[in-house]
Amino acid sequence: MFPIEEIAARHGVSIDAHKAANSKGLDPSVAAQRLIENGPNILSPPKQMSPFMKFFHCLTSLFNLLLILSGVLNYILLAIDPTGNKVNTYLGAILIAVAFINAAIEFYQAQKSAAVLQSFLNLMPQKCYVVRDGKSIQITAADLVLGDVVFARMGDKIPADIMIYACTDMKVDNSSLTGETDPQDRNPINDHKNPLEARNLAFNGSLVVNGEGYGLVIRTGDNTVLGQIAGLTAGEDSGKSPLTREIDDFVKIIASIAISTAIVFFLIGYFAVHSDQGGSRISSTLNFAIGVFVAWVPEGLPATVTMLLTIAAKRMATQNVLVKDLTGVETLGAITLLATDKTGTLTRNQMTVTNIWSSNNMYSAFRSAANAGSPFDASSPGIPEVLSIASLCSRAKFDRTDVPIAERQVLGDATESGLTRFAAANIGNFDQLTDLYPKVFEVPFNSENKWAMTIHRKEHANGTFTLLMKGAPERILRLCSTILIDNKAVPLTAEHSKAYDNMYALMASKGHRVLAFAQLLLPSSQYADDIVFDKEKKNYPTTDLCFVGLVSLEDPPKHGVREAIGRCRSAGIRVMMVTGDHPLTAEAIGRKINLVLSDTKEMVAKHRGCSIDEVGDDEYNAVVIHGEQIDSMTDRDWDLIFSKPEIIFARTSPKHKLQIVKRAQAMGHIVGVTGDGVNDSPALKKADLGIAMNISGSDVSKEAAAMILLDDNFASTVRGIEEGRLIFTNLKKSIQYTITHSMPEVIPNLLYVIASIPLPINAMLILVIDLGFELLISLTFAWDQPETSTGLMKLTPRKPVTPASIERKRRMDSRALSPIVDPESGEEIAPSGWSRFQHEFKSMFTGVYWREKFEHTDEEVLVDGGLLSWAYLEVGMIETVGALVTFFVVLYKEGGLTPAMAVQMQKDNAFSSTSPQENLDLLAKAQSSFYLSIMIMQLFNLFACKCRYRLPFGLYMFQNVRTFVGIFFGVGLAFFIVYCPGLDVVFGTSRDTAFVYLLIPFAFGVFIIFYATMRTLRPAAMNDEIIGLNMVPTMKTMFSRTFSRTKSMQPTN
Repeated sequence: MFPIEEIAARHGVSIDAHKAANSKGLDPSVAAQRLIENGPNILSPPKQMSPFMKFFHCLTSLFNLLLILSGVLNYILLAIDPTGNKVNTYLGAILIAVAFINAAIEFYQAQKSAAVLQSFLNLMPQKCYVVRDGKSIQITAADLVLGDVVFARMGDKIPADIMIYACTDMKVDNSSLTGETDPQDRNPINDHKNPLEARNLAFNGSLVVNGEGYGLVIRTGDNTVLGQIAGLTAGEDSGKSPLTREIDDFVKIIASIAISTAIVFFLIGYFAVHSDQGGSRISSTLNFAIGVFVAWVPEGLPATVTMLLTIAAKRMATQNVLVKDLTGVETLGAITLLATDKTGTLTRNQMTVTNIWSSNNMYSAFRSAANAGSPFDASSPGIPEVLSIASLCSRAKFDRTDVPIAERQVLGDATESGLTRFAAANIGNFDQLTDLYPKVFEVPFNSENKWAMTIHRKEHANGTFTLLMKGAPERILRLCSTILIDNKAVPLTAEHSKAYDNMYALMASKGHRVLAFAQLLLPSSQYADDIVFDKEKKNYPTTDLCFVGLVSLEDPPKHGVREAIGRCRSAGIRVMMVTGDHPLTAEAIGRKINLVLSDTKEMVAKHRGCSIDEVGDDEYNAVVIHGEQIDSMTDRDWDLIFSKPEIIFARTSPKHKLQIVKRAQAMGHIVGVTGDGVNDSPALKKADLGIAMNISGSDVSKEAAAMILLDDNFASTVRGIEEGRLIFTNLKKSIQYTITHSMPEVIPNLLYVIASIPLPINAMLILVIDLGFELLISLTFAWDQPETSTGLMKLTPRKPVTPASIERKRRMDSRALSPIVDPESGEEIAPSGWSRFQHEFKSMFTGVYWREKFEHTDEEVLVDGGLLSWAYLEVGMIETVGALVTFFVVLYKEGGLTPAMAVQMQKDNAFSSTSPQENLDLLAKAQSSFYLSIMIMQLFNLFACKCRYRLPFGLYMFQNVRTFVGIFFGVGLAFFIVYCPGLDVVFGTSRDTAFVYLLIPFAFGVFIIFYATMRTLRPAAMNDEIIGLNMVPTMKTMFSRTFSRTKSMQPTN
């Protein structure tokens, strides 16, 4: 990298590398000109779609387009026969209005989520200190320009990418950018070639956790590392959600059936039924064909789907989960692989004391069986000294002292912050310690010594001063000649050293960060009360110290994470850690949270006493992959990794995370990604469902994600998965229930033309079925509970990834239209929509397409063959027969007409508008009974559809109270339409319809329940039990626990 002097000359700025405070910085006029030329130091906001385009996008979904097409066709019918199709004036308007209302609901939910998200983003302008014209001033970070001299100190956020040219004990936290939890030292001297690891560079968005420094701005805005990662996000698109794709497929099925039926019966009508009508037969057959097409369209279904998803989204909002896209609710339930970040997502990003070893005793800071040692007691031998060193030998401090400790923020690096919180929780007078024992001298931690030392005016029996030290255990032990045992300094023996080695190895094996503590009571005979300690003179001791003990810290898992991952794995979802942290640390955390239970290849080799190469690929189930390996991995390597149930990727960059997501999706996985850092955002955007954290998450990650955990609780993800699976199940039941009534609507229309029976149901009654009682009742499925308490989370994912599914996915991808590669930039350009349509249309005329279409798979889709068979061939036909029987019984009992007589009267136009009133009244009674019979049989079908894995009996059928509320209002609406005075003119119903005829559909309804009971129930594919899952709840935080004793530290006299 270029020397700082050359960088400064390039930007025309005056700096003083030896006395940084004397740097002149940029001239204000030059800075103002550069701000005009280069623009403000901000990230370009992601491109936002205008509200109009958002609404248009909602309106042009395939389902809404089908409704609009149906409405337009109604107006075409009106144009063909204005007199006979006068009612189409209203039908067409209603269908188009339903499409707009459905789009409006979806648009409103999206806008509402966007507004909530915007309120979470950081709206406060960041401030920073710069040196301009020799003066230190505070400006808005957006006004920074190239060449500015920035001063940053502990607690500040770096406002741009800067090159450090002077600093004092400066450390930065890069976890948001790289995932690395350890604070990174910053120094004007750099010995790394990789810019991300350069010691003299500090990046935009990183936090100064210790010390202070001066730096030269070398990149601003989108050119910073933060901006480049955000740019990766902008270039990615997750595509359509699984639910959207399946709804589109269902619309295509309905449209195909409707179009095919319309064409077939147009030909039948043209050449057979209306062949004697001469020139008017085209008009008549076209009228009939369009009517058949419209009859197939389930007008109320789009609103049902949207409302069910909206209700589920609101239910998730009460559980602190914000859904930005409605279909994301179901996507979470469909995921097969959950890739999660570690720092801030699985762990708290807050170092916490876990174990203390002092006076040959191990103490556990957590009251948990998972931690070795006795329960912590602040008065145990050696513990007061440990607390004293943790409190006083530290640069960390609280931001305020006027609130309880749990509500304070710590200014300092992660390790010292953890020690400070632990000490403050166990020392009653913590806030007064620095006044009681003032610091008189300090040697800060540095990479050469690997220890920090302070001397305090803390009196003891032999003098005034006490030296305190903490640092790397092996370094501290070398400086000690005694050890504190039962409050006495005794000579350090080989036995003590062996005990130290064992404890150090035990703590380190858990992935903990281990520090050693030591002290020395300085005798007044050598260190008088008025002595002035000096670094140059080195008039302070650094040997013959007294070893006090070891303290281990870890970034502990968040509350509920272990159980959450255990439940995910029980649900057949593969959970994978993708982190920028060290592999050993990542594996240690993974083993605590149910993510890794089995042995890695290295562990198997160690147990067998052989080399790693001798271990077969089928002998281990866990892998830990270093980021450096990713770029050189082959397709076979990727296949091997994803075949393992327990996977950790460590030391990964944002590009690596993105590559991992793409590889998983290429194998057919529905990928969910959780994360909170800027480095997670490209993967969040590309995933099928990105899940960001609200409290600890960066603005970039929140923008990229499709779902946000408002309370940062990873356990909310599991609740979301269960909710997603439940809404898919309920959606499927609702669709199965809703489209069943299509057959009693379509077949009578066909018989009306082909067999010349009187029209059993008119267009207005069809519409009030779809948008009346059916809509009210189908919405109640949103509140249905799972059929068993734990069944949903024991089922396999509905699209499991198996070797057969991977082979099928790759086979299909090989025939897909490939993206175009730009010859200049090398970027991939997705094929146009027209090109994709042509490609798909041509493929429909190949045998391979249809073989794959009907190929057996383990996947469960929203609308499958079983659902269509139930709705169209089984219960749909039962309802059709039941409604027709009711229709003809009414004609016979009320008018003495046999079916043959009714057909003849229809051929003689005896039921036309000019016919005798008694004929029209008779038809109105029969049509009203037909309409009510569909409603009654659908009520029985409602309960039959509720059960997929159990018989339609028992208490479960009565758990959803809203079902009966929906039935009450639905049935009330149906009877209101038939029996309310005045409505008979609008809907062609009759108030004289007798109730006795409704016993016929009631009997058919009972038969539907009987048929559902006898019908073969599909056995549910449950997951195998995973041996070794630890479902013991994790503690929320050690600071919420009440320790056995809390002791105040008072000065000795």
